[in-house]
Amino acid sequence: MNPVIGLSLGRIAVGAAAVAVPEMVTKNLGVDPVANPQASYVTRLFGVREIAIGLATLTTGGKSRKGVIGIGVLVDAGDAAASYLAMQEGQISKKAALTLLGPAVGAVGSGLLALVRRG
Repeated sequence: MNPVIGLSLGRIAVGAAAVAVPEMVTKNLGVDPVANPQASYVTRLFGVREIAIGLATLTTGGKSRKGVIGIGVLVDAGDAAASYLAMQEGQISKKAALTLLGPAVGAVGSGLLALVRRG
């Protein structure tokens, strides 16, 4: 599958789950929604953002698509950095950080691959 389409569909699927069942997504990411009652709210914000980036990527072409992919790479790099910092500051466990870092770093790689292949 084309990495752009795969990453976009993945974003939409993860985003939809985050909006529809934020407590489940939060738990799967290693964050306790009971101890962190705001986690569901933040998870829904994340979900809407992922859906928007996924749809924007699928519905644009040419230079516009390349720009949206670039924005996605920056967002995913920011997610990876935030996960690392949260672990360093003791806000999340190492296990939770690795659960969050893996997909973010993978998405950065997929986005960069897509940019290189399109360039």
